[in-house]
Amino acid sequence: MAADTAPARVLVLGLGYAGRHLATLLQAHGIACSGTVRDPAIAPADGVPRHRLAEGNPLEAALHEAIRTADAILCSVPPDAGGDPALRLLGKALHDAPSLRWVGYLSSTAVYADRDGGWIDTHSTADATDDTALRRLRAEQQWQAFAQARGIASAVFRLPALYGRGRNALVQLAHGKARQVVRPGQVFNRLHAEDLATAVLAAMRRPQADALYLPADDEPAPPQDVLAHAAALSDLPLPAPQAWDDPAVPASLRRFYGSNKRIDSRGTREALQWQPRFPTYREGLADAWAAGDGTITTIR
Repeated sequence: MAADTAPARVLVLGLGYAGRHLATLLQAHGIACSGTVRDPAIAPADGVPRHRLAEGNPLEAALHEAIRTADAILCSVPPDAGGDPALRLLGKALHDAPSLRWVGYLSSTAVYADRDGGWIDTHSTADATDDTALRRLRAEQQWQAFAQARGIASAVFRLPALYGRGRNALVQLAHGKARQVVRPGQVFNRLHAEDLATAVLAAMRRPQADALYLPADDEPAPPQDVLAHAAALSDLPLPAPQAWDDPAVPASLRRFYGSNKRIDSRGTREALQWQPRFPTYREGLADAWAAGDGTITTIR
């Protein structure tokens, strides 16, 4: 793909929450897009072709053709102990894909260790040593090595907490699943799924070798502030606060709250000529509320 030229055909490996937002944006721009899922039979009827990708299943002809004709591929499949399972399953087909010019991988800012509220940017060292971070880094390196071997552009997107319509504090409150976990002084950034989609498309338009991006909103904020704003917006009750190190808080959630850092996304914005439509959680929650999120209360 030439600079500032959108791809013609995109394949999303792992058409989940983030992937569906990207597919919607690409289709709106007239770009053909398909994706992989574990079971196409249970996928929503949104007009996006879906192909089965699962361990132990043969590569179907339609997926092989989607790989053969794609000039851009984005992977959002979670890593396992060996790195990226999608790349492992599709390695030969991807290596032989004649049109492929760009690959992208959705990673996480979990690859950075706790900064005690300090800032990270694209020049910061990915120094987390827990298993989750190491899996992410292994998958990143595998995609970068693949792109280098093919001589094509690549981009890694290290993402903060992702939210948007259908997945936000309003929905958690409405369905009685919200938890007000508090760690004094703890903040983190967020990214609206629609803003992620526009960032990915911007990266596809500006292909670079071994690119690294940290798209994020403008306001690293305490999670209890976000929850309180959602409660005020919807007039739904707040759950009782819990200390982050309370044994009643699941271990996975305690690990999440154990990291405290802020994201400086200015380098990413400059490189991609990109700005988020939802600069803070307030705009994102207002959009979700206007779309009906938070209006269905839990049946008791």
